[in-house]
Amino acid sequence: MASSQGDTDTFSVDNLLLDNSRKQVGQPCLLDHMEINITEAEKRANSALNIREYYTVYLIETKTLNKEWPAVTRSLGLLWRRYTEFEQLRAYLEVTYPWAIVPPLPEKRPLYTWQNIPNDTFDPDFVDRRRAGLENFLHRIAAHPILSKDQIFLGFLQQEEGWKETVKKTGYLQHAETKLRALSIGVRLKSADPRFDDIKSYATGLHGNLHNLLRIRAKLAAKLFSINKLHQGYGRVFSEWSVVEKDMGDGLQKSGHFFDSIAAGIGTSLEDEELVIDQLKEYLFFSGSLQALCRRQELLQYELEQAQENIKNKEQEKIRVQQGRSGLMSRLFGSVETEEVRDMKLNQLEARIQVGEQAVQDCKLALSDFSHKALQEFDGFQQKKVVDLRDTLATYMSLQIKMARKGLQTWTHIRECIENIP
Repeated sequence: MASSQGDTDTFSVDNLLLDNSRKQVGQPCLLDHMEINITEAEKRANSALNIREYYTVYLIETKTLNKEWPAVTRSLGLLWRRYTEFEQLRAYLEVTYPWAIVPPLPEKRPLYTWQNIPNDTFDPDFVDRRRAGLENFLHRIAAHPILSKDQIFLGFLQQEEGWKETVKKTGYLQHAETKLRALSIGVRLKSADPRFDDIKSYATGLHGNLHNLLRIRAKLAAKLFSINKLHQGYGRVFSEWSVVEKDMGDGLQKSGHFFDSIAAGIGTSLEDEELVIDQLKEYLFFSGSLQALCRRQELLQYELEQAQENIKNKEQEKIRVQQGRSGLMSRLFGSVETEEVRDMKLNQLEARIQVGEQAVQDCKLALSDFSHKALQEFDGFQQKKVVDLRDTLATYMSLQIKMARKGLQTWTHIRECIENIP
């Protein structure tokens, strides 16, 4: 965290992005027993059909601190993973633990850019920030008391060969298709859960506010960068002016150097800001995780309502059979079913109603279990969010104080140069 004293502050992308994920307390988790770091990123080429496709891989280093921890299979580990494998891991966790607020991945492509932030996904600064974001993603999962013990996640960290095949065998891809059904279910629900409606509304508000904050900051950074860079013009003019002013030459030349330092220093200051902005982006993406959680709840609610509707239809059909008006043909032509046929239909309907009632109970149990766990997850998320965003915003303010103090110090030097002209 930045100190308000300013000039002696140093900023590490790893510390800024990962510090908060280490602050989780509660049940034991993998992060208590293993160090997880992504130490390197490397650009590679995949040649196929005479087309060279470039991609980035990240080196995951693990070190077991407690060899007796049952979930750990090796003391030291080194393996490379692509971003697509991180996506695969996250998709698996979302399907396997639908009640969990699975941490988001860092941006795949630069968002909220301005003229000094390249759009190139292979830019070294962007790759390094994404490397730190992926490490933060792993730390978030490793700090979770349930997700951190998942065998597929442990394999992601320690299984050098065959991990993709292992995760595909779980069948998560087939289960993931059901998520598509949940996209428009909310408008068809008869009785939406107000608790999850509140979460959905909160997620929308969180996304909107962070989106506006990031958008304004990008515009502000662009203007600040341009303004500070214009001081190079002052530096050039003062240096040229010093050549023709015999008595003022030394003071003008020194002032020109300080103006150049204003222009040169803005890049570093705004780069430090980008590290903090990545933390805000994480919570922007967390809003998507919350909305996905609500869609999964809506799916379970919809399945319950469908099961209840199915019983209602069967009971109505049972009443019609009992009244001897089981179908349109019997009403039109006056045909009457025998008692044996009617009894057989009633028995079949009774059996289907019993099956349907069991399905309703199963749906209620699944929905209740999901809701209980999901609401607990949301409470924990809210607690961590307050700590994370408080620290992130405080860091941003500290950076502004540091930048302002540095600017004040430079302008003070310029004033002294001018005042010392004989």
